[in-house]
Amino acid sequence: MTMGSSGSSRRQLRLPADASGRLDRALADLLGLGRAALKEAFALGRVRLDGKRVRGSEPARPGAEVDLELDELGPPVPDPDVPLSILLESPRFLVAEKPAGVATHPLVAGERGTLANAVIARYPECAEASADAREGGAVQRLDHETSGCVLFARDRAAWDALRAQFTERSVDKIYLALVFGRLSAGGVVSVPLAQHGRRVVPAPDAIAEERLRAKGAARPRPAETHYEVIRALPHHTLLEVRIVTGVMHQIRAHLAHLGYPVVGDALYGGEASRLPGLDRHFLHAARLGFERPEGGRAEVQSPLPTELEKLLERLAAEG
Repeated sequence: MTMGSSGSSRRQLRLPADASGRLDRALADLLGLGRAALKEAFALGRVRLDGKRVRGSEPARPGAEVDLELDELGPPVPDPDVPLSILLESPRFLVAEKPAGVATHPLVAGERGTLANAVIARYPECAEASADAREGGAVQRLDHETSGCVLFARDRAAWDALRAQFTERSVDKIYLALVFGRLSAGGVVSVPLAQHGRRVVPAPDAIAEERLRAKGAARPRPAETHYEVIRALPHHTLLEVRIVTGVMHQIRAHLAHLGYPVVGDALYGGEASRLPGLDRHFLHAARLGFERPEGGRAEVQSPLPTELEKLLERLAAEG
């Protein structure tokens, strides 16, 4: 990556062998961005395919060379209109409650409505805390439809100390997940996961890894997921899940790999995973445990959202 015009960066990449469909969608999948993040780049003629300016509707050609220039993102814009619930606060950090359907932080310049926008509006010092300015002090991220605990730092030294705990895998990260099917006992999944476009794919052995790499997937990363049965329902199981690693979509991909996809997760469970009346997936970051930057242990809990509690009651009654 090289610097382009002021406040932008230039990237050069090659489309994977399985690229298909529109170019803007293929690039969004490859870069892990929303298509909105690329819209302005196409409009300004900052995307070139094999040296020629192209539109987002241009077909994605496997193996084609792409040169694009994207705006660099600064700190999130303060947005006091976004509701904010704080679960725990100290002079060095805070743990905020992220609702489902709200992004952790912006992905495009000027984006509002994210959790980080709300945090910066009340705690402006968080804007200078994280290594990546767009994160607004966030030490971790949750998927768009996942609710629960998100940790923010209020100064850079605190961010470094907290982030190091995630790197060292010393943070306790406990989730509640409702899955399709009946499990009688808990277990551990440790299948490596490889990012391929906007999802991750299990790579259980060297042959699978070779096939994925040939399709343009990233190198598989170690991933370890522990799960315990909390409640058995007629056709579903409520699990308590603890993740040791932090690979993108780890819980969702691992549970689907076992044959028990998360309820509401169409990306990994297909359309059959949807339930009437549920417009999100049933995954909630319920507990977070870590060492405070100022010393001592912090244990934070987030109650299960009302819509998920009601769903459990409904499914139990239907049985």
